[in-house]
Amino acid sequence: MCLAIPGKLVQIADDALPERRKGKVDLGGVRKEISLAFTPQAALGDYVLVHVGFAFTVIDEAEAQRVFTTLQELEELSPEVPG
Repeated sequence: MCLAIPGKLVQIADDALPERRKGKVDLGGVRKEISLAFTPQAALGDYVLVHVGFAFTVIDEAEAQRVFTTLQELEELSPEVPG
């Protein structure tokens, strides 16, 4: 199963070539550099869905919060795995 997670775009590194555009997203406290090649419309402060280091769509904050809530609920329901 593949899972894309929302991240808030906190930094954009401008590049003249759109396919080389990169940024940093905050993924629940963890910051990762990602490619913005598929989301040329993404702006600072936007939420993007991230999978394998690529942002592939911009989503609104309400949708990002719904995903965060669902992930938290799943974590609370999952059984503890020893050691």
